[in-house]
Amino acid sequence: MADCFFRRFPRNLRNTVAILYAGTLLAACNRPADRADLVFLNGAEPESIDPAVITGQLDSRIVYALFEGLTTFGDNGPQPGIAETWEISPDGKTYTFHLRSNASWSNGRPVVAKDFVDSWQRTLSPEQAAEYAYQLYYLKNAKAFNEGTLKDFSQVGVKALDDRTLVVTLENPTPFFLDLCWFATLLPVPIETVRMYGDEWIKPKNIVTNGAFLLEEWRLNDRIRLRKNPSYWNAAHIRLNSVDVLPIENSMTAYNFYASGVADLIMDKGLTPPALIADLKKRPDFHAAPFLGNYFIRFNVTRPPFNDVRVRQAFSLVIDKDLIVNKITRAGEIPATSFVPPKTAGYEPPASYARDPEKARRLLAEAGYPGGKGFPPIKYLYDDKKINENIAVELQAMFQRELGVQMGLQRQEWKVYLNTQNRLDYDLCRSSWVGDYNDPNTFMDMFVTDGGNNRTGWSNPQYDHWIAEAAAELDPAKRFAIFQKAERMLVTDEAPICPLYYYVGIQIYDANKLGGIRANVLDEHPLRAIYRK
Repeated sequence: MADCFFRRFPRNLRNTVAILYAGTLLAACNRPADRADLVFLNGAEPESIDPAVITGQLDSRIVYALFEGLTTFGDNGPQPGIAETWEISPDGKTYTFHLRSNASWSNGRPVVAKDFVDSWQRTLSPEQAAEYAYQLYYLKNAKAFNEGTLKDFSQVGVKALDDRTLVVTLENPTPFFLDLCWFATLLPVPIETVRMYGDEWIKPKNIVTNGAFLLEEWRLNDRIRLRKNPSYWNAAHIRLNSVDVLPIENSMTAYNFYASGVADLIMDKGLTPPALIADLKKRPDFHAAPFLGNYFIRFNVTRPPFNDVRVRQAFSLVIDKDLIVNKITRAGEIPATSFVPPKTAGYEPPASYARDPEKARRLLAEAGYPGGKGFPPIKYLYDDKKINENIAVELQAMFQRELGVQMGLQRQEWKVYLNTQNRLDYDLCRSSWVGDYNDPNTFMDMFVTDGGNNRTGWSNPQYDHWIAEAAAELDPAKRFAIFQKAERMLVTDEAPICPLYYYVGIQIYDANKLGGIRANVLDEHPLRAIYRK
């Protein structure tokens, strides 16, 4: 097995692979003998598994296994989840959900409509400070309650008529609301358990779930063990009895865990070793497809030098995006000319400016830094995946070569990186975004003033107005035209961000052994759908 494994790679890479492979085998010797039905590599250690707290895709993969919302993700749109059926009023503002009679929590208590009311109230409460609370702003009066100007939650548009009937009233018709109903922020949690244990309610000994799996074990920096939930309403169709989630951040280590048989599936797009992509792409266990996600740079507009739009534009104008996708990522990514990926729900974004180093140098000189002279010290923040480091080094060289600017690099572990970004304690930083639903709004509403996922300090009342106007517009063509104006401001005119490329989703697994993993526009692969052949 080992000899065959090493011959898959070019001779100049074999020594590196061999060293890491040996380390992997030693690590594998210490892994538990009771191997799970599925072992998958998920990236970093989860920040949390509290649906009201999480912000990242790697956290949500576990959360979606443990909890289920009114709807569930489906390749062709939202499917019935805890809600078996629903009706929508003619004006598109009122949804009446009818909950399943056989849906229960893992402690045996039925899942009732009030669970959703209480959970959404918790997420929207100002003291929770949930970054994703804005995903509930489509509910009538939800924004006012979250901002503290409305104290009476009974005025928010969600009501439990009885145990099995939930009525939701929206501010405006929202074409993607059923998609939001499976999203993490709208998942129900067992409020009595949360109140009993506080922040420790998510520990294995305390947690109560309503999804396809239970949390059996969480050993930090080692594994999360999930066990099939016999109380789940659709348990008969769940074909995995156990799942191990391994928090491996280094891409070469992750690949060697897979190649040595320790793991069955590499799920995270950042865990494909950049040095091996050219060879991996030729193999049948390499699966890649475009999806609604992008890699971009955030600028901190609250402090010099990036409080000057000319500096932000100058940096954006010198980045060679073609070089990044051809030299570094190499998995078929497309250089980004917009923030919203083209064809998102039929939307065509406006193209941003083309690369223009001469214009960039003029802008930098106008800002008071001719040839980079007098430019203050800056650092580029990124998390510690190898591909992010490779891109950081390339950007560092571009800014030095084209602008005469020296940029330091600031690498941080995933959780620390997120905290630093949230505190706006950076100059410019690596960022990514994966659409939560198939609509341009999932990208555009991030950057409204004080938005939980804004993280740039940027604010523009006209932009806020356009996003609100688009939310109230029923005509798709007019709605998209509003988004185009807003996106032009975001990417070109004000430039608090710079899109680099659109993602390609990557999974590595043997299709002869695993089924239920299918390419889709959101790169979602629910564990409840995966099975061994």
